[in-house]
Formats: sequence, structure tokens, C-alpha cells
Amino acid sequence: MMINSKNSKTKMLEQGRRGREGEVELGRDFKEKLAEYTTDGSVDISGQVAAKASTGGWVAAGLVLVNQGLATLAFFGVGVNLVLFLTRVVGQNNADAANNVSKWTGTVYIFSLVGAFLSDSYWGRYKTCVVFQLIFVIGLITLSLSSQMFMLRPSGCGNAKEPCGAHSSLEMGLFYLSIYLVALGNGGYQPNIATFGSDQFEEGDPREAHSKVSFFSYFYLALNLGSLFSNTFLSYYQDEGLWALGFWASSGSALLALILFLCGTRHYRHFRPGGNPLSRVSQVVLAALKKWKVKMPPPGEEDLYELDGKEIEAATTEGSKRILHSEGFRFLDRAALITTTDFTPSGDSTTPNPWRLCTITQVEEVKCILRLLPIWLCTILYSVVFTQMASLFVEQGAAMNTTIVAGFRIPPASMSAFDILSVALFIFFYRRLLQPIAAALRHDPRGLTELHRMGVGLIVAVAAMIAAGFVEHFRLKLARGGNASSLSILWQVPQYMLIGASEVFMYVGQLEFFNEQAPEGLKSFGSALCMTSISLGNYVSDILVTVVMKITGKDDSPGWIPVNLNRGHMDRFYFLLATLTSVDFVIYVICAKWYKCIKIEGKCEEEEEEEEDFSD
Repeated sequence: MMINSKNSKTKMLEQGRRGREGEVELGRDFKEKLAEYTTDGSVDISGQVAAKASTGGWVAAGLVLVNQGLATLAFFGVGVNLVLFLTRVVGQNNADAANNVSKWTGTVYIFSLVGAFLSDSYWGRYKTCVVFQLIFVIGLITLSLSSQMFMLRPSGCGNAKEPCGAHSSLEMGLFYLSIYLVALGNGGYQPNIATFGSDQFEEGDPREAHSKVSFFSYFYLALNLGSLFSNTFLSYYQDEGLWALGFWASSGSALLALILFLCGTRHYRHFRPGGNPLSRVSQVVLAALKKWKVKMPPPGEEDLYELDGKEIEAATTEGSKRILHSEGFRFLDRAALITTTDFTPSGDSTTPNPWRLCTITQVEEVKCILRLLPIWLCTILYSVVFTQMASLFVEQGAAMNTTIVAGFRIPPASMSAFDILSVALFIFFYRRLLQPIAAALRHDPRGLTELHRMGVGLIVAVAAMIAAGFVEHFRLKLARGGNASSLSILWQVPQYMLIGASEVFMYVGQLEFFNEQAPEGLKSFGSALCMTSISLGNYVSDILVTVVMKITGKDDSPGWIPVNLNRGHMDRFYFLLATLTSVDFVIYVICAKWYKCIKIEGKCEEEEEEEEDFSD
């Protein structure tokens, strides 16, 4: 009996051990199964949880990068020489052409807000990209047809020697309709394609998170490489008067970009749209206003409302995440402060009135937007500097000696190829050399933060304007000494290279910053902020040129930027921009020190643990 009892006990222990091993094995299998799918709320085209093996990653992101390169080629095939098209084909003067290009470029990026709103609220990023790319293609085809059939008359006109004749109101109307269709299509597509590409990487996966950070650099590189063809070959043919050929090449590139994008449909990861953000923001503002007489408890003692239990799980399945409460803008905290009048009876329970009581996450979304705005405003003046590359830099180059060797002539707009080469060079320079050095010096694996890099971009932009001002100063000195167009256009290389370097720090950092700091339901809006700063930069440039010309063009004076640049003082305009950007940098530093980063539940805790581990 003793032996039997021992055998029985041994068997029971063995069964228990095997049971525990089985549970461990089941747990391991479950974790392995879970690792096969994304956990950030992304889904495939069928609406199922996205499988990592068949969706997302660099396969899907690679298609997005190629799409971006081709679409950029198409867009800059129109934009890079538009100022010359307006002067040579339409017959506008330099100031009017530069202002119209600034307005058109600004409108492109204003439309980015439309695309971002539709994407975040209703359509999702994939559908929004498809619809606006289709509009983009239609606009380019219409532009190609109108130019070939109506604008380029007499035949062979539009080069530097033979301007085109007058055009009817109907012909001009069709031309403006086509270029603003291009603006609508490209503007609505741009903020969504950047965010859609970053969606292909799961931030919770360490390997994919690293790839996500790299994606924005490669995205901006693809953008610039796409424009390289436009700024060289297409620009050369258009400068020779072959405008229709250039526009048809842009149309073909845009169509190919759309086809390739559609080919990757089954490989993409998607996030469901989060609903109208305007209603969520309005609810917070109105709820806070309704409670403006309610006395707020001391900080840390507030009874603030947030979802819990199954409600959180339901929210996170949609890809949304809770945002932790932050100090500042305490007036808005009233919207989440629980009072007895906030709940309305509903069946057997009470539910909060969304126009009287909002969640902490909802309130923090509004706070996040308010904190982003000062940083965003400081980037607008940088965009004023950036937009000179497509207007005044081209006009300055046209007044210089464009022949370099053996009769080969560089079209003024093609000089932006040096900007593109500078972008490519400095992206690899930053990622391979500067970032590791900065990480070692700052004891931070990120190296320079996005805010640091944007500040560096402003400093380099100041240097670019000073370089452009000195080049123009010496060009004017030679021109007024009887040596008009004797200064080689290659003297513009430093200012283009400096602009390219500043873009790597400012625009790549800006894309990363707004994508990371925007709330989950407003990611496309975050990218649109970057685009909109370029838009407002173009409008501010337009206003600045107009004001400068009115002030400096009094009493029969030609002003700083006349039709004949040799009679003006465009160098002073460049130095004015350098001064304004320097002041903007000081204001930016103050705003950056004041800014508080968004704190996401789970992600915030992981980052704090990583920082503790690193410091140890």
C-alpha cells in the first residue's frame, strides 16, 4: 500500500508537471501566434487584423516610396518651370509670375488640409490617396491638352527667344482649371501618403519602430530624387520651348505612380478613420465653457473622466490609445471634470452627455494641437526662404551666364538639382555620421531630437539667404559695370546646397515631429501641418514681395525686384529674409523650450523604462 501510495503521488506530480509544461507551451504558442499579427489596430484590405508576414514592412513601404518618387516627378514637371511658363507663354512680368507661382504652390498645400480631414474622418488614408491621385492625373492630362492645343501658339514659341501670343479668356480659364486640379490632387494626396507609408511599420515592434524612423528620411529622399528628373531633363526641354512634351511626361509618370500604388493594395496595412475631429474638439471647448464657473480642485486632486474596462478595449481595437493627463491649459480640464449634471438617464444606466463631459484623452487631443501651433507657426518663415528656390532663385539665375562649357547651357530651374543632391548627401551624412556622434555626446540613442534638428534647419536657412545675397550683390556690381550676365550661374551652387541641407534638418524633422506628436486620430492632420506651413510660407512670400515693391518702388524708383533685375536690389531682399529668419529662430527656441511632448499610455511607460536602463 505504501508503494502504491508513493506511485500514485509520483504519477500525480508528473501529471501536474506535464500540465504546467503544457500551459507554458500553450502560452508560448499563443505569444508566437500573437507575434504573427499587428497589435496597433492596423488591418488588411479585408478588415482583418493585419498579418506581419503578408502586409506592411518595407515591401509595402517600398511601393509607397516609388509612388512618391514618380508623383513628385510629375508635380515638379509642372511646378519647377511654372514661373518661366507664365512669363514666356502667358506673358506675365517677373513680379506677377513669382506671385502667381507662390499663390499656386500655397494652394497646393492648403488642399492638404482637405485631404487630411477626409482621411482622418471618413475615407481612411488608402482611399484618400487613390481619389486624389486620380484627380492629379486628370489635371495633368488636361494641362497637357490645353497647352498643346491652345497655349503654345504660334508653333515653336515659349523659349527664351520667342514668346507666345495672346490668349482668350476661355483658353486661360482652361489653363488655370488644369493647374488647380493638379494643385487639388497633389495637395490632398501628399499628407496622406507620408502617414500611410509610416503606417506600414508597427511602433510596438522594435525592429519595425526603427524602420519607421528611417522611413521619413527615405520618403523625403524619394521626393527629392523624383524631382531630380524634372529639374534636369524635363526642365531642359521646357526651357527650350518643348512645354507639351514635358507636361505629357509628367502625366505618364503620375499615371504609372497610381497604377503601382494600386498594385500593392493587398500588401498594405490600414487604420480605420477615427471620425470627425472637429466634433471632438468642439465638444471639449463647449464642455469647458459650460463649466467655466465650476471651481477646479488643486492639481492632482481633480476627479477627471476617462474610459475604463471594456470601453478601453473597444477603443483600442480601433487603433486609438489613451493619452495621459498633462499640466497646462487647465481651463480645458473642466471638460473632463465630473459633475452631477454631466450624466443623462439611458435605460438602466446613466451615460455621460458628450457635450458636457469629455474624456481625458479627448481633452489632451485639444491640448496637443494647441501645443503644436506655436512650433508650426515658427516654421512658416522658413518656408518663405524655401519658396525662393522656385521663384527668385530662378529669376536670379536667368540674369546670370548660363553657359558653362563648350556651349552647354544650364536652364536656371535646373540649378535646383544641386538642392536635391544636397538633400541626398545630408540625409546619409546625418544618419551615418552626425546622428551616432550626437547620440554619444548627448547620451541619447535618438541623437538630435526633432526640435533640435528643426532649429538647425533655421540656422542653415539664414546662411543660405546670406549666400544668395552676396551672389546677387556681386552680380549687380558686374552688371552695372557693363558686364551684364558675366557672372556664372554656378555661383548659385552654395545657396542651393545650403537650402538642401536645411531641408534635411527642417522638413524631415518636421515630418517626424508632427507624425509622432499628433494624436492617433489626427495623424494625417499632423502631416498636413507640415504641408500647410509651406503653403502659408508661399502666401507670406507673396505678401512680402508685394509690400517690399510698394515701399521701395516709390518716386519712380524701380524697387528691389523690378522686371529688369539689373536695375533693382534683390540682394537687399535676401538680406531682409536672413534677418527675419534670425528673429524667427529666437522665437522658435523659446517655443521649443516651452513645448511638452504627448504622453501615450503604455508607450510613455516603456520610454521611461528605456531611459532608466540607458542611464544605468
